[in-house]
Amino acid sequence: MRSICAMRSLLAAAAAAASAPNVLRASAFPSRPPLLSLPFRRGRALAARNMLGAARSVSAAVQSRAGGGAAVEARAAQSGEIHVIVGPMFAGKTTALLRRVQAEAGNGRSVALIKSDKDNRYGLDSVVTHDGTKMACWALSELSSFHEKLGIEAYNEVDVIGIDEAQFFDDLYDFCCKAADRDGKIVVVAGLDGDYKRKKFGSVLDIVPLADSVTKLTARCELCGHRAFFTLRKTQETKTELIGGADVYMPVCRQHYMDGQIVIEATRIVLDLDRSTTAAKALK
Repeated sequence: MRSICAMRSLLAAAAAAASAPNVLRASAFPSRPPLLSLPFRRGRALAARNMLGAARSVSAAVQSRAGGGAAVEARAAQSGEIHVIVGPMFAGKTTALLRRVQAEAGNGRSVALIKSDKDNRYGLDSVVTHDGTKMACWALSELSSFHEKLGIEAYNEVDVIGIDEAQFFDDLYDFCCKAADRDGKIVVVAGLDGDYKRKKFGSVLDIVPLADSVTKLTARCELCGHRAFFTLRKTQETKTELIGGADVYMPVCRQHYMDGQIVIEATRIVLDLDRSTTAAKALK
């Protein structure tokens, strides 16, 4: 009974409050001091702008001394990009690279294509896909030599740089940093992310943290037709860098990669036994 009475009293008080005019007393909201932080924030913003302007001036001076001049400064004002294309052999990495570079050229941009001089399967003057599509390129041992070989003025005019077989370039990371971050270039990189042992191959994976986009392509397993993520080496050669095509490598799915490793290991054991037997007979 008491609880009912108490509830009625509360309802009555609420109704009275609702019917009364809404008057906000000044004492209910303590007065605040003037905003002292606004001039401080403006001062910090002004200082930041001054520092940014000074940094740009220093950067322009350094670029001018390096021989870049106004062209490099204008290029650096643009935002560079890095796009990475990876996958096993026969996944269409070079095809994707050429399509991207040709599309950029079709949009009016100046393009240049680079490949490692280690890859001489189809000649050194062109990047060639497995189906025969080709495009003229620079064959280099080091990416750092591209700027010098092309010339400062010609380099400054290049908008897009394509790099094929990127796993063979030890200076890939440094080159991509400078080309995109400093020079405002669009860099498109294609290469193997792993070797035949499924271990990191070269510096391709090192530039993933720098990339605007990363595309992982797959091939078709040569043994079952399913998606292939790995490259299986058919020969007994164990060195990491072994240039070859379908005569040396084939794309495989996970199951056939593991089966292939078992077959390769069994073959190696048989060959070792044959060599041991032959050597023993020769000693007799």
